[in-house]
This record gives sequence, C-alpha cells and structure tokens, in this order.
Amino acid sequence: MKLLREMAYLSVLTVVVPNFANAQEPPLNLQDAVSIAVQEDPWLTASKQTQEAFASEAIASSSLPDPKISLTAASFPVDSFSSRQEGMTQLIVGVSQTFPRGNTLSLSRKQKNQLAQKQPLLRADRIAKVKTTVTKLWLDVFFSQQSIRLIESDRALFEQLVSTAKASYTSTEGKARQQDVIRAQLELTRLDDRLTSLRQKEERFQSKLSEWIGAIAKSKLPDDVPNLTLQEALSSPSTMPKQALYELIKGHPVLQATDQDISASETSVELAQQGYKPQWSTNLKYGHRNDDPSGNDRANLLSAGVTFDIPLFTDNKQDEQVRSAKYKTEAKRTEKLLIARQLIANLRSTFVQLNRLNERAALYREELLPQMSAQSEAALTAYNNDDGDFAEAVRSQIAEVNAKIDALAIAINRQKLIAEANYLLFSGV
Repeated sequence: MKLLREMAYLSVLTVVVPNFANAQEPPLNLQDAVSIAVQEDPWLTASKQTQEAFASEAIASSSLPDPKISLTAASFPVDSFSSRQEGMTQLIVGVSQTFPRGNTLSLSRKQKNQLAQKQPLLRADRIAKVKTTVTKLWLDVFFSQQSIRLIESDRALFEQLVSTAKASYTSTEGKARQQDVIRAQLELTRLDDRLTSLRQKEERFQSKLSEWIGAIAKSKLPDDVPNLTLQEALSSPSTMPKQALYELIKGHPVLQATDQDISASETSVELAQQGYKPQWSTNLKYGHRNDDPSGNDRANLLSAGVTFDIPLFTDNKQDEQVRSAKYKTEAKRTEKLLIARQLIANLRSTFVQLNRLNERAALYREELLPQMSAQSEAALTAYNNDDGDFAEAVRSQIAEVNAKIDALAIAINRQKLIAEANYLLFSGV
C-alpha cells in the first residue's frame, strides 16, 4: 500500500490556511489591534491632562501675587486703652502689593507654555511606540498560530506513516521493521510535545497583547502574513554618513520633545537672571483717629511707601543660580545628542538585519524550500515503493516542516524590523 503525500508546497511569505475564526468571530487583523491599543491607551489621556495642567499653570504664573491687607491698632495707651486719650492712637487699614523681579511673570508663563507644547510631541512618540509594540506582539501570536498549523499538518502525515508502518510490519509481505513503527510513534509524540510548547508560547504572547487590547487578544488571527512597507527606501544606511542619517531622524517626536525641554531650560536661565533685578513693593495705609477728650476733631492719616531690595551680594546666590540653570540647559543638549546617537545606531542596526533577512528570505523561497520539498517527496516515494529507508523518510519530513517554520520566522522577523524602522524614521505630530 502506498502512502500518498497530502501536504502541498507552502510558500511562507503568503501563508494560506483554513480560516480558524468562526463566522461569529472575525479574525483580528493587525490594523484593528493597533487601533484598539491606541484608542484605549490611558497614557495618552494622562498626557492631555498634563498639558492642560501646564496651560493652567501658565496663566496662574503670569498673575501678580495677591495684594495683602493689614489691620492695625496702633499706639493705644496701656493704662486706659482709650482711642481718645492720645493723639497718635490710630486704627490703621493698609494694603500692599509686591511686583516680582524684572520679567519673571512673562518668563514663567513662557516656560509653562513650552512644557505644555512638549506633550503633543510625547503623545506622537507614544502612539508610534504603541503601534510598534503591538505590531511585534501581534506578529508573535501570528507566528505561534501558523507554526501550530504547520505542525498539525505534519502530524497528520506522521499518523499516516504510523498506520503504514504498522500495516507493513504485520503483513507477511511487508518489509517494515518494529523499529520503524517505534520511530514513527516517537516522532508523533515529539510533534505533540512541540505543539504543546507552541500553544504555551501562543498563550504567553496573547497575555502580553491583552495588556494593550484586552480580551480580544485571544482571537484567532488572519491567515496571511501582513505586508508592512518602509517609510523610507534606504539601501545601505550602514554606510551613510552620520549627518545624512541625522537628517532622516531629526524630525522624530522624541527629539522635538527634547528641543522643547531645551527651550524651557533656556527660559530657566532667563528666569535666574531676573534675580539680579530688584523686587518692588508698594503699600498704602489709612489711619483713623477718634476725637480728642474735649471732642475736637482729629485728622485721619494717609501713608504711602515703596520698598525694594538691592541684590548686592550675588556671589553665592544669583550667580550660582544662573550657573546652575546654564548647566541644566547644557545637560539637556547633551541628552538630545545621546538620543540622536541611539536612534542613528538603532536605524543602522535595523537595516543591516533587514538586508540579511531579505537575503535569507530569497534563499529559502528560491532554493531551500523547493529543494527540501523535492527531497522529502523523493524519500517518501522511495519508502512507499519499498526502495528507501524509513528513517530517511522521517528525517526528510521533519526537515521540511522545520524549514517552513524557519522561513515563516524570517518573514515575521522581517515585518518586525520594518515596524521598528518605521518607528525610527517617524517624524511629525
């Protein structure tokens, strides 16, 4: 009896399998998963609230300090506590107003607005990061499900191999040996163990994905590998000069957000420099006096004054505050340099890996997979015709399914790298 081969040649770059999802539950495609994750990300809501907080602080910080009201009972005689006994006895009502140094109010408002304008940039970066993260997790789940599909297809073939080996072993004319039967059953057990391991990985990746999109992460996914495209078609970024690479990533939101930090820090320097200017205060007092003991009217009194400080000893205060603000600004500039260097290094690394994966994908598609398919077909045909070794037929089947899973892994890793490259090349809000 011959065992007919039932597994058709599979191109992993366009995987087509029976639809896992039932009619009531359509498969969860990548675009829907990303959209759900972005819509339900609480970080974005917190960022908007932070922006509103800074906007409110900007208005509050540009307002003058509240005026101060004073009520004073002045010069009351302690022997009688009569307001008529002494001419200097008064009931005084005063009001005073302090004016911050120099342009402190306008600069404070400017700084708060700069910090508020940073939030849309952080949200743009967050959205890009969420898209990349969810894409990678979705691809991990997809790889697990498709690997399970390939293993299950191979398992059906091994079940037939076991049946064939048993039938040949029990037949008087069969040439199968007992060790062939045991070998087939052993490989079937190994496939079951591999399936269990893959399902464990699938559940683990689904749990990670559920952090972003909820219980829908347990859904079955579509059957085709998504085809992500690069935002920039770069051939060899590894050989591009740094300046050229910087031009590609200079519009990235994380760099623009750092620019806002630098601007806010420069405003801090201007604020510190206001410490060299005096702080002014004005006051106005009205003193009421009662009539004297004889009933004669006493004039009420009005007092007005201005006070200001003189920043004379600046060595250990104003000078150090300005120096500190300048150092913080330079630290922000250095931070931007480090972020840019990291983005450039990641971009180079990503494209180097992507180029190598493209080469491997072409090798698998054009040579390795057709060769593995032909080898396994020949080994299986030879065994069915009682002209081949059973162990070789088993090895060839296992090697072919492993090659298909490896090719699928290359396709998935390639999509992950494209997602990462698109994040690095992302610009704008």
